[in-house]
Amino acid sequence: MIEYTDRFFRGLDLWSLGVDEAFLNVSHSAATNDDYYLYTLSEECDKCPYTKLQRIAAAKRHTTVKIDAARRLGLRLLDRDVGQYSFDNDTVLCQINSAQLGEFGVYDLSVRPDGNGCTLETAKEPVNIYLPFLTIALLACAVFGLVRMARYGLRRSRASGFQQPAASHTAAGDETAHSSNEETDRKPHQTGPGSGQVTPKKRLQSLDTFRGIAIMLMIFVNSGGGHYWWIEHATWNGLHVADLVFPWFLFIMGVCVPISLRGQLNRNRSVKLFIIGLCLNSMNGPSMANLRIFGVLQRFGIAYLVVSTVHLLCHEQQVQVQSQNRLLRASEDIVRLKKQWLVIGLLTVLYLVVMFFVPAPGCPSAYFGPGGKHLYNAFPNCTGGITGYIDRALLGIAHLYQHPTARYVYDGMPFDPEGPFGCLPTILQVFLGLQCGCTILAYTEHRQRMVRFASWSLVLGLAAGALCGFTKNDGWIPINKNLWSLSYVLATASLAHALLLLCYYAIDVKRAWHGRPFVYAGMNAIVLYVGHTVFHKMLPWHWRIGTMNTHFVLTLEALWNTVLWNLIALYLYKRKIFYNL
Repeated sequence: MIEYTDRFFRGLDLWSLGVDEAFLNVSHSAATNDDYYLYTLSEECDKCPYTKLQRIAAAKRHTTVKIDAARRLGLRLLDRDVGQYSFDNDTVLCQINSAQLGEFGVYDLSVRPDGNGCTLETAKEPVNIYLPFLTIALLACAVFGLVRMARYGLRRSRASGFQQPAASHTAAGDETAHSSNEETDRKPHQTGPGSGQVTPKKRLQSLDTFRGIAIMLMIFVNSGGGHYWWIEHATWNGLHVADLVFPWFLFIMGVCVPISLRGQLNRNRSVKLFIIGLCLNSMNGPSMANLRIFGVLQRFGIAYLVVSTVHLLCHEQQVQVQSQNRLLRASEDIVRLKKQWLVIGLLTVLYLVVMFFVPAPGCPSAYFGPGGKHLYNAFPNCTGGITGYIDRALLGIAHLYQHPTARYVYDGMPFDPEGPFGCLPTILQVFLGLQCGCTILAYTEHRQRMVRFASWSLVLGLAAGALCGFTKNDGWIPINKNLWSLSYVLATASLAHALLLLCYYAIDVKRAWHGRPFVYAGMNAIVLYVGHTVFHKMLPWHWRIGTMNTHFVLTLEALWNTVLWNLIALYLYKRKIFYNL
């Protein structure tokens, strides 16, 4: 239930393994003085050569190595050292094309006595890394039950102590349960990167909840997400859970733009966001020689400035006159933004022209890869293609993010996923949110809004699928968070519309859910973002007990951090403290 394994097996200390690691025992019986060489290839590395992992000494009949077991691996044994990489034209002693190893497992890779091929056998079965989900679910149910019982006991004691009639103490007891929704409706309009937006008449609590889901998910994945590969950011192409957070925040910010535009512009919000982001980047020491200039909040500020300025300059006050044309009535919210669509469309076309037709020096045009050993080491210095080149030219390689995931999988160069050139498609991301905000303002009936949310989700999703060819790596424009590709913008905006639709239906239409506990975080998202970034490695938010080498304990730690910040958000909510830029 908690991902436990006995400590020793064949004299191997299984507790010395890290998360998603296994032991691989390589053995041979050939009478030779030549060493063997073990090369591996992760399925996550697209069109890559095998990479040397370990020399297998001829004098030792058995050599045990620790090996990554998170993804399927290709295993290749050679009887000579061919360098760092092994290509398909190398003479191979034996090869396993796709092996699914598991955490804390022990595996035997044996060269056949005749030297013709090898076998892979499981000596010790791995643990089930998904059992912790069941354990944590049971723990959550137990905690929820205890909290409910404690609240019930507190209500009874208060009722007994004050000796109030049933109707009176029921109202007092229900105060906690209902105050959040009532207070939300009474609160004035709040703004900020992640703060809530409402129409002047009524606040959309579903939007606050959506934002709260995004900030809680961000804290969870930034805390490690239990170290599950599908929760962490995709290595290069692909869409994992962590890749949804940033674009959802941008989308929500766009929804807020048409509602209180002038007030936000007067607060120099973009400048504040950029400065806060720059300060957070200097947490490890304000060395100007290698200070990372761009980041998450910096991209927020730039995208917001461009989209809000375009909206302000192109916005037309229109008299609400229903058109006789049915098609025009159905697309009224889009027609109102025709000038803005033109401007944003031109920026997007400019971005695509550069991406497809302007090659980086020494690189092919329309190269969207991670460089390094991608495409069998054909373009090692082309990480990010023209995007990476422009960012390096503008900022210098020392001022970029130095530890992208692709650098360790593909042996690529430093690359900043929030670099300056990638701001262009980010502008489209925010504008799609703005379009959603204009839809909310243009249509007041629930059905009208929900039909449009669903339609946008479907159209954007199909467009994203068409661009990436419904594949991970082989389409025209792969879904790629690092490059903020057009297909990534459309895919994440599609999912944003879908999630907003679900929240809107459950909260604002059916009122079957008040958005708790996420709505609290959604009201103070900027505080939680800065707070969790500053206190990321401190008690009581983070802790270390023992080896911390299981998904179970790492997931508990990430959940603890997430819940603790939500309790802080609840405290601020109850004290009516709401910070916005």
